[in-house]
Amino acid sequence: MSDETWKFLDPQNVAVFTTRHIFRDGLPILHVSHDLDDGSWQFHWGGDIDEQSAMIVGLREVVDHDPSIVELHDLPEGWIAWRKDSESEWIRVQKCMIND
Repeated sequence: MSDETWKFLDPQNVAVFTTRHIFRDGLPILHVSHDLDDGSWQFHWGGDIDEQSAMIVGLREVVDHDPSIVELHDLPEGWIAWRKDSESEWIRVQKCMIND
């Protein structure tokens, strides 16, 4: 993806949160959060997250790792998206509309 086709409002090098489960173990991204409080992005595999598995990478690294993430470029702040597996469609919902 070139700079001209970048769809996210955030720059390619913005820091985002993810886990080693995705980048080291190869698990799929199944849960995405675009946080309301600070606009940060989180990309997770859907299981438990601990401090030892946390990673910070650039948004471009996430898109390169899983190009389907581009579908979420317009996910509003305060919303989450999830899917059953890497072949499923993303389901979007405003975070305050679900039970935490």
